[in-house]
Amino acid sequence: MSLSIRAAALTDLAELVAWNAAMAWETEHKQLDPATLERGIRGVFEQPRRGFYLIAECDGVAVGSLLVTYEWSDWRCGDFWWIQSVYVTPEARRGGVFRALYAAVEQRAAAAGAVGLRLYVETENQRAQATYADLGMQRCHYWMYEALLGAADGKSD
Repeated sequence: MSLSIRAAALTDLAELVAWNAAMAWETEHKQLDPATLERGIRGVFEQPRRGFYLIAECDGVAVGSLLVTYEWSDWRCGDFWWIQSVYVTPEARRGGVFRALYAAVEQRAAAAGAVGLRLYVETENQRAQATYADLGMQRCHYWMYEALLGAADGKSD
């Protein structure tokens, strides 16, 4: 099995839409609007300041992805890279796909001078939490709050 990581391209759009929809359903039982989701993913490709996607391939077949977005920290005078929209196909899970994606993000973030990596995880997803801890990530002492604005379609991301 040969695992490789590459930058996503617009040609990956259909898989990214499908995987984001599957992840939302699996983690939150949320049905996302496919048209809104496609526009949201395209928005990353159209404006790279928003972030980028990485794709994991096993023997040349795409088996997972994640999105990286940026958050400026005035306290540290640098960017935190947020790992979001993580998805690994069911048949590839527990095979090191996320670890490979994470290593690629960590390497790119260090090379870019980022000050750290962050992600959020469902409170009940013990398996993911254990994986993140095994990678050296620590649970933060912050709670997350949100307020959807008029432009939002009523569905959180």
